[in-house]
Amino acid sequence: MKPLNDVIAACPPSGIRRFFDIAAEMDDVISLGVGEPDFVTPWRVREAGIYALEQGYTTYTSNAGLPRLRELICADLAKRYGADYDPGDECLITTGVSEGLDLALRVLLNPGDEVIVPEPCYVAYEPCVAFAGGTPVRVPTRWEDGFAVDADVVAAAITPRTKAILLGSPANPTGAVQPRAALEALVRLAEEHDLYLVSDEIYDRLTYTGGHTCLGTLPGARERTVLLGGFSKAHAMTGWRVGWICAPAPVAELAVRVHQYTMLCAPHVSQLAAVEALSAPDDEVDAMVADYDRRRRVFVKGLRETGLECPEPGGAFYAFPSIRSSGLDSETFAERLLHAEHVAVVPGSVFGPSGEGHVRCSYATALPLLEEALVRIDRFLRTQQDVR
Repeated sequence: MKPLNDVIAACPPSGIRRFFDIAAEMDDVISLGVGEPDFVTPWRVREAGIYALEQGYTTYTSNAGLPRLRELICADLAKRYGADYDPGDECLITTGVSEGLDLALRVLLNPGDEVIVPEPCYVAYEPCVAFAGGTPVRVPTRWEDGFAVDADVVAAAITPRTKAILLGSPANPTGAVQPRAALEALVRLAEEHDLYLVSDEIYDRLTYTGGHTCLGTLPGARERTVLLGGFSKAHAMTGWRVGWICAPAPVAELAVRVHQYTMLCAPHVSQLAAVEALSAPDDEVDAMVADYDRRRRVFVKGLRETGLECPEPGGAFYAFPSIRSSGLDSETFAERLLHAEHVAVVPGSVFGPSGEGHVRCSYATALPLLEEALVRIDRFLRTQQDVR
């Protein structure tokens, strides 16, 4: 048989899912592995979806998505961040942010173009760059600096083939929120070298220690920035698969073109549910965010009490403690913790070289389970000390 696609064949399976699959076959496992809210979708949104089904809204929508939903997204960005996007020409509804990322990279890249990816980063960034024909170029960040992106380090990685910079803030896996000054420095760099900026802002509502900076609103950024967002995290709508792209009209137009030949449109029922999510008061979202914040403070404090150094996550719902004091690499730590104490975490190494020496722990888990996980982690660490 002729060989299959070389790029896809060379792409390793997700390191997150590997540990999730192992944990799924074990009893009494506390999973801190998968980044999914443990809340159900707010009832108003669920009811809107049910009503849409009852009324027979089971058809296609326009390729770009329901006009009302695009209007609400652009209005929400304008209200929260002062962003200015035209819902008719600069906004596209995607089947989750994952498709939005794929579309953005396909539109921006020609074969061989390089994309700078600060790491540790979400596991899909580098494969999606490669699938679009590009070459991902890693640049490190340091936990001692709060995983802030250093524009000088990025500048050193720029070559004549560099086309874009891809980053997420708040970040998966670190929970880091990029300082405004760091983002402004990246925009200046992008202007100087004529680069695009792809900004994954799916966790924008989940910030705890300061306000979110929407990259597209910074001076000089708008005409070279592709914003990605969606409803999965703050609205607990992971399974509904609704995301969006806001970008300059030439980028958005081509994204719609790819979308119409591949996905066609996001699910009609899901889009109507998302309309309700943006039309309803923010009470339930605010309550979820407040609960995440409470879990964050309890869990980070507990990790530090076990002896693990843990940077304070400013956003998302991940802690990224250092496990160097255990004397184990991150993969060994995660495997032993899972088998010895039935607590599932993700090795930091799967998110890039800078993630080695850390593990990712999702605190999108009920507080009693987080507290029990802390007891088990503490017991595991004590056992490792005895072994050493």
